[in-house]
Amino acid sequence: MASALDPAARLARYEELFSDRGSPFAFIDLDAMWSNSRQMLDRADGVPIRIASKSLRCAPLVRRILESDGRYRGQLTFTLAESLWLAEQGFEDLLLAYPCVDLEVLAALSARTAEHPGTAPAIVVDSVAHLDLIDKVHSGGAPVRVAIDVDCAYWTAGDRVKLGPKRSPIHTPDEAVALAREIDRRAGSTLVGMMFYEGQIAGLGDNAPGLINQAKNRAIREIQKRSVAELAERRAQIVDAVRKVSSIEFVNGGGTGSLHTTSKEEAVTDIAAGSGFYAPTLFDTYTSFRLEPAAIFGLPIVRKPSASTATALGGGYLASGVGAKDRMPSPYLPEGLKLDGNEGAGEVQTPLLGKAAGSLEVGDRVYMRHTKAGELCERFNSLLLVEGYEIIDEVATYRGEGHAFL
Repeated sequence: MASALDPAARLARYEELFSDRGSPFAFIDLDAMWSNSRQMLDRADGVPIRIASKSLRCAPLVRRILESDGRYRGQLTFTLAESLWLAEQGFEDLLLAYPCVDLEVLAALSARTAEHPGTAPAIVVDSVAHLDLIDKVHSGGAPVRVAIDVDCAYWTAGDRVKLGPKRSPIHTPDEAVALAREIDRRAGSTLVGMMFYEGQIAGLGDNAPGLINQAKNRAIREIQKRSVAELAERRAQIVDAVRKVSSIEFVNGGGTGSLHTTSKEEAVTDIAAGSGFYAPTLFDTYTSFRLEPAAIFGLPIVRKPSASTATALGGGYLASGVGAKDRMPSPYLPEGLKLDGNEGAGEVQTPLLGKAAGSLEVGDRVYMRHTKAGELCERFNSLLLVEGYEIIDEVATYRGEGHAFL
């Protein structure tokens, strides 16, 4: 296993595996993915992991992971249309992590809930406005299963600066209890759980390379340390307060980057994680764990504009977020490649520079990594599943199934 994951050995293995295959293509190195999986389960320390579908966007691969270990339970989804589609495919224990305001899709959820009252997807809410929309489509059957989405951000500088995702307005026990009571008094919804996403801990690396980042790294570590302590106390208080007024089935928290801290909290019943399976480049800068690159795409070299430059076809698969150079994909293999500072990764071509570029010829192939996880699947209809020196399967992405959920 170790030799199979060594960069030089990987390059030789991939070149043999894909010698007869045209590119571009995307693949999952299962040796790396299962290594990441074992590490994630160890860090979760027995707390079930709810798979974040947004980070995989491939139903057959999610099914493989769910079947691989009983500690994987359910999915954290990202749109209601996706949740309903997954339910039709036989997936259960689905929690939609983002509110939905589409009345047509909410009506479909209400209809499915009437048919499957105990197992229909649950949806997060964080305001009365969300409940009003559900009430508009509720037809008198079983109430829609909802979960309160709680703000996990860390406030600093005298509560003037908010560090973390700008999600829910629900931050305190009193605010959560007020919404829980509002849910309980309505016929269209029933409270089944709570969701907490600590993005400033789970999704922020603390070990960016370079001397210029050292002070920033130290600041991030200190803020995350304080945020972990603050959130553990506040989360316990919120969950305890809500349980006193309403019965809930689950308390979801975490993310790939916080598995080892969130799992220590008694209030949490499951932890969401997904990016750790693919290990995109955003997860290269954490001190508390190290993942193996698993989601990779191959591009063909189609031009040699100079002896020191090799140009690949396509590659401009930019990640969402603040537009910056760290949102571009990164050359992975062969080692010693870098993007051109003027062109970057382009829609139709990506010039590559660096030590290895001179040895690449037209017809050769380079291997790249995406900055984020599931967004890569929006560019490919399928993923090749690689194990050792064998392509064991080719599975459809959401795009390959004909869906673009967001």
